[in-house]
Formats: sequence, structure tokens, C-alpha cells
Amino acid sequence: MALRSGGRKLSFDILAADEYEDLISSTAMLRSHSDPPPLQNGAAASSPPRKRKKRKSRKGKSSLNSESPTAETSVINGDVNYSCTLSTLTEDAALIPDLDSEVQQVTLSSVFGALRQRNVGNGVSGGTVEANSDDSGSSKKDDVAKEEVAENWSGCGKESGQQGPEMNGRKLEKDGTLDWKEWMANDPTYMLPTEKSPMKYFLEEVYAGNSLRSTTTLGNDKERERVYDTIFRLPWRCELLINIGFFVCFDSFLSLLTIMPTRIIMVFWKLIRTRQFKRPSSAELSDFGCFIALIIGVTLLQQADISLIYHMIRGQGIIKLYVVYNVLEVFDKLCQSFGGDVMQALFNSADGLANCSPENMQFWVWRFVSDEALAVASSVIHSFILLAQAITLSTCIVAHNNALFAMLVSNNFAEIKSNVFKRYSKDNVQSLVYFDSVERFHITAFVLFVLAQNILEAEGPWFESFLCNALVVYICEVMIDIIKHSFISKFNGLKPIAFSEFLEDLCKQTLNMQTENSNKNLTFVPLAPACVVIRVLRPVYAAHLPYNPLPWRLFWMLVLSGMTFVMLASLKMMIGMGLRKHAAWYVQRCQRRKLHSD
Repeated sequence: MALRSGGRKLSFDILAADEYEDLISSTAMLRSHSDPPPLQNGAAASSPPRKRKKRKSRKGKSSLNSESPTAETSVINGDVNYSCTLSTLTEDAALIPDLDSEVQQVTLSSVFGALRQRNVGNGVSGGTVEANSDDSGSSKKDDVAKEEVAENWSGCGKESGQQGPEMNGRKLEKDGTLDWKEWMANDPTYMLPTEKSPMKYFLEEVYAGNSLRSTTTLGNDKERERVYDTIFRLPWRCELLINIGFFVCFDSFLSLLTIMPTRIIMVFWKLIRTRQFKRPSSAELSDFGCFIALIIGVTLLQQADISLIYHMIRGQGIIKLYVVYNVLEVFDKLCQSFGGDVMQALFNSADGLANCSPENMQFWVWRFVSDEALAVASSVIHSFILLAQAITLSTCIVAHNNALFAMLVSNNFAEIKSNVFKRYSKDNVQSLVYFDSVERFHITAFVLFVLAQNILEAEGPWFESFLCNALVVYICEVMIDIIKHSFISKFNGLKPIAFSEFLEDLCKQTLNMQTENSNKNLTFVPLAPACVVIRVLRPVYAAHLPYNPLPWRLFWMLVLSGMTFVMLASLKMMIGMGLRKHAAWYVQRCQRRKLHSD
């Protein structure tokens, strides 16, 4: 009875010790590869759980250090003896070298949990624990327990060995122990460069083929065509498009100075001859609106003292000149875009006023007057911005400290940096080309301003230096536009045929043909450049007039004005007819090309 009660107490202590050990730490179970040694008497069983745990851990460590990895460690709970070999554990762990530590921990914990449940169930079955008095009975039970544990470990190892290769993405040749060093040594693709000799590594690199194979790839015919498009084909088409756009702007500028005054004179002549006032048409109202904005702009620019502005700008340093020129350039583009919208609104109001009913006449009159006031204000502001920009460029050209080159270099590289590395759509690239055409025309107006200032104030041989500086300005502008558009097209995947399509749209606009999208049209308002040119050339004409009585002076003013008008009208006819002829030829060529491609 004492033995049975002692056995019942032993099973209770084993349960308590296992639960206490599981609550304190889950790692202690993984540190010890064997369960507590067999108990010899009841006194050892009645010892506290904490002391028995310490003795168990010490004995477990000593057994691991003293015994070989293949030695068996017996576990006795009551009258059942289980065994587990460390070699089995190491072999099964070697089958899954690519699994994470979490998967191994879950596998080990599940195995040890199964062992603990099996120990407890066998220890308390029937409510009694019998002593190991019968050696033969206990040895049979030990053999059965060993076979069950071996089956459990082999099953876990096989399952883990099957999952390991699938999770890592490659299959293993055998389910045995895997030697990673031997496997990597046999596979030359996984050999590290540090394991090779320097001479062998150098010879392999020499005979490997392309020396830049790690950073570049083998090109094809498409990549070769892309290189030659960036260098040759695209710059030619881009420069052709910008030049055609420049002449379109120049034609519009000449129309403002020749066609518009002629039509206004014809309207007044018709009114004087018939002496009947009729409602003007939409085109006549548009001409009157532009003429009023031009006259007001020239009159206000006459009040500006160019010499004072020139000396104020010249007293600044190179950095300030650069900042001033860039600020004026930004406002020039903003006023150009806004001025186009204002003129569209003015022409719309003129069309509504010309075709409205008498009941709505007052509404359309006030609308036309408000749009005209806004157009005058925008053109005057734009005129002052262009005048200040022209004076700044003149200051840089006249300066003897290479301020022109410093400003051009800094300004042009800033333009490349701000445009090249951005993402653009096809329509945005087309608008950017049109902006460059308008900018090219503005630079021509600035050079004309510098020429007029040199005629009035320069002394000595100045034409040669002026011509050299003007060529430098134009060459820099052309080179920057070519580089900018070539690399914008390269980075955005545009081919040279896209610039041919842009030129086709511009030719259709020249022939007054309707395009699919209004964004494909070149928008240019010549009011502000015309105000600046008239303001600059008037002192030149005044300086060459004779100081005779007023009638003779008026006669020479009419003669010079007539000669200027004839020259501008002749230039207008030449440029206009040439543009129309080229536009018709190019549009027909594109249509024939499309028919042949279809």
C-alpha cells in the first residue's frame, strides 16, 4: 500500500513538474534532450519540484557532455521506459536545412508534447503505479516505447524533408544528411570569388567575353536606330519645326503691321465714301480691338526712360542679372499663354457683337468693352516685360566682363535641367516646341533692340562685335533647343516621326485647315513684340529726320513710313506665300505617304 500511495504521489509530482516547467519557459524543454533520470526510491520522489528540476538539468548536461551523440537516454514515468536518440534528432534536422527556426520549433514542440501526453497517460492508467521489480516486463515495455518514439521521429523527419525542398524552390537528390560545403564546392556556379585565386579570376574575366556585361546588355538594331535618331534624325526635324514656327510667328507679326492697318484704312475709306454707318463685321471689330491695344501700348512705352532702366540693370552683378533675366523669362511665358486666352475671348465677344440682335446689343457692347480693357492691360504688361528683358540682354552684350557668356551658359543649362528629366506626353512636347519657336522670335526682337541702341549711342567700329555677339546668342539657343528636345524625346520614347506629325499640324494651321485638337495649334499674340519694336525704331527714324520747317519734316515722315510699309508688305508677301506653298506641299506629301502605307 505504501508503494501504491508512493506511486500515486509520484504521478502527481510528475504532472505538477511538467506543467510548472511548461509555464516557466518553453526553451528549457528544447535545451534538454532527455527526460529526468530514473527514480530510485520514494524519498527522491517526495523532493520538491524545483530541486528535482535542478538535479535533472545538471545530470542532463553531464550526460550530454560525457556521452556520445548516439547514446540513448532513458525516460521512466512510473513503470514505462521510453528512449530517444540524439543521432535521430540530428539526422532529421539535417533533412530540412532550408526551413526556418519557427518550423523546427513547432515540430519539436509537437513531438515533445506527444511524448508528455503518452508518459502521463501510461503513468496514471488504472490509478496505480507499479515498481520496476520485474526486469523482463519493463524491458518489453521499453522496447515498445522505443519503437513508438522512433516511428514518431522518423515520421516528422520525412514530413519535414518533403516540405523543405518545396518551400525553398529546389529539389534534393537524397533524403539523407546534406553537406552544404561539399555541395557548393561541386557546383561551380555557387563558388565565391574569394575561393578562387586572383590570377584565375582575372583570366576568367579576360576570356568571359564583353568586359561590361555586368552593367550593359547586348544591343539590337532597334537600339542602334535609337542612337542615330537622337544624334542625327531628330535634331534635323526638330530644328526644321522650330524654324517653320518662327516664320509663322514672323508672318503674324507682319500681318499686324501691314494687313491690319490696311483693313482699317479701307473701312474708314468706305465710310467716308458712302457716308452710311453700318454695323462692322466680326473681323473688323477684331482689327479695331488689336489696333487700340497697339496704340495704347506704344504710347505708354514711350513714357518709359530706357536709359534709366539700362543703368539700373547695368549696376547689378552677374548673379543678379541672371536672376532678373530668368524671372522676366518666366513672366514672359505666363503673359504669352494668358494673352492668347484673352485674345480668344476678345474675338468671341467681337463675333457676338457683330451677330447679336438689337435687344441684346447693350449686353454685347459691355462685354466687348470689358474684354478690350483686359486685352489692353495684358498687352501693356507683356510689353514692359519684353522691354526689360531686351534691356537686360543689351546690358550683357555691351559689358566687357563676359557677362553675356556667363548668363547664357547658366540660363541654358538651367533650361536643360528643368525640362529634360521630366515626363511629357506627346501633346506637351508639341507645345514645348511651339514655345521655343516663340522664344526664338522674341530673341530676334531683342537683337533688333540692341542694334537700334548701337545705332543711336555706339561710337567707333561696333558692327563687328555686335554681329559676333548676336551669332553667339543664336548658336547657343539652337544648340540648347536641339539637346533639350533630343533627350526629351529619348527619355519619353518619341521617335522622329512625331516631329513630322507636329510639322503637319502646323502646316494645316497655316492653310487654315481644321485640326482635331486645338492644343495642336501654335498660339502667338504679336501685340507686345510689335509695341517694343515700334518703341525702339521710332527714335532711330526721328534721329534721321531733317530739322527743317514742319511741312518738310512731315513730308519726310510720310516718305519713310511709306518705304517701311512697302518693305514690310513685300516681306509679308514673300514669307506668307512661301509658307503656304511649303504647307500645301508637305500636307500632300503626308497624305500620299498615308495612302501608300494603308
